[in-house]
Amino acid sequence: METIKFIDLFCGIGGFRAAMDEACIENDLIPDCVFSSDIDTYCQDSYEANFGHRPTGDITQVNEKDIPDHDVLFAGFPCQPFSIIGAMKGFNDIRGTLFFDIARIIKHKKPKAFVLENVKQLVGHNGGETLKTIINILEKDLGYTVKFAVLNALDFGLPQKRERVIIVGHKDPILFAYPQPIRPFKPLSEILEKNVDKKYYASNYILQKRKESHQSAHKISIWHENKAGNICSYPYSCALRSGASYNYLLVNGERRLTPREMFRLQGFPDSYKIVVSDGEAKRQAGNAVPVNLVKAVINNLLPYLVTTMDTTSVLNQYEISYG
Repeated sequence: METIKFIDLFCGIGGFRAAMDEACIENDLIPDCVFSSDIDTYCQDSYEANFGHRPTGDITQVNEKDIPDHDVLFAGFPCQPFSIIGAMKGFNDIRGTLFFDIARIIKHKKPKAFVLENVKQLVGHNGGETLKTIINILEKDLGYTVKFAVLNALDFGLPQKRERVIIVGHKDPILFAYPQPIRPFKPLSEILEKNVDKKYYASNYILQKRKESHQSAHKISIWHENKAGNICSYPYSCALRSGASYNYLLVNGERRLTPREMFRLQGFPDSYKIVVSDGEAKRQAGNAVPVNLVKAVINNLLPYLVTTMDTTSVLNQYEISYG
């Protein structure tokens, strides 16, 4: 069995790690995470409890020369500093941002491929100049062939509308294709727990207010309240958000999601240990990458990373999708 070495930057609770492990095992490959990093100590706790080693802390303090060689780099990189990107000055444009740390590691270690994830809003940030700068650096400065696409977790078996930008780069000229949607998504009945503690239920005031303002057309639904106070309901969840109000999402308009339900909505198996408080679990789930979504991308990339897999199925999908 062939081994694929990878690193997991800004790893959070390990969405990329879980996806990579599952994809490799299903394809008779051995996943080997040789380095991980996240500055959040609670995320480090969760990652260590589930994967057996504790991620390194602040990546800005890690010398790229000290990172082990690897075949593929994964990073769900933060987007807070992007207001300063956009002058198209290459590396000088991104110094001071956390994307710079990804770029310097790629430049030094030259992995076969990378998969980066960010919020959908990155596409339109600063009139598109931010993403343009990122792609320009990855292609012109670092020498990779790069594609990006906005993918929705709802299209990959998860009952959550969560759109994310996925950027894929590879050294060799390959016909990588983004995965086709996988429908239908898992019903909420397979996500929701049966016996839920009373502490998750909204107050009588909230319950009455919700019932007066909305009636759902679905037997099982998650009610969503937008910033304007409007209520709507779907047979799936709107995107989990780490900093959302307690009543942003309510199951059947009555109760908040439990930590296990939130982790299920992100594609984490029930074997994933939740070792933090409810508040931290909500924050971690809200910041996580959807496992099913990135797993589908990884499955299409794996044949180009190893010598033991056939690329025919991926090429056929490319012809169907883009031919």
